[in-house]
Amino acid sequence: MKQIVIATKNKGKAAEFKRFFQTYGIEAISLLEIDDHIPDVEETGTTFKENAALKAEQISKRLNQAVLADDSGLMIDALDGKPGVYSARYAGEPTDDLANMEKVLTEMADVPGDKRSARFICMLAVATPGKDTIFQEGVCEGTIGFVQKGTNGFGYDPIFIPTGIQATMAELSESEKNKISHRSKAIEKLERWIKAL
Repeated sequence: MKQIVIATKNKGKAAEFKRFFQTYGIEAISLLEIDDHIPDVEETGTTFKENAALKAEQISKRLNQAVLADDSGLMIDALDGKPGVYSARYAGEPTDDLANMEKVLTEMADVPGDKRSARFICMLAVATPGKDTIFQEGVCEGTIGFVQKGTNGFGYDPIFIPTGIQATMAELSESEKNKISHRSKAIEKLERWIKAL
């Protein structure tokens, strides 16, 4: 495999995967760089795995080459696993990180500190024409804070406190976050798969 398409139009996410694949001499290109206008794949799945597979498989079929897609989100135990697959649009459309966080904090206003457990989940799917789709999952355990703190990162980072760390994800530097994030853990597992190739 010499080239892989990353099914994202998110520049930050694309850059992260580019750096990773570069190490193995694999060129990663994002949907931002493909001329062929690819419509957004509707995420109709009820799990991260289903959504990642939908994106990877549909785009792989269209381009006839290997495609990596990820679906990530936040699961909060006190909210019965919400926002889950609806993490990006929890407060409605258009997606709004601030509104999403405010909704979570409002819903958890009466939840005590010892009952605020949560986790970020990243599911990666790699679809290759004529082969079974490969899945790798990364999880970052933590708790939900009572207020937003920090300006780094995106999404729910300012209210998520990783286990064993006295700061939110948004208060960490990029390199600190990359050591513990759900995405980096999923990518680590993908590394084993690439070496096996």
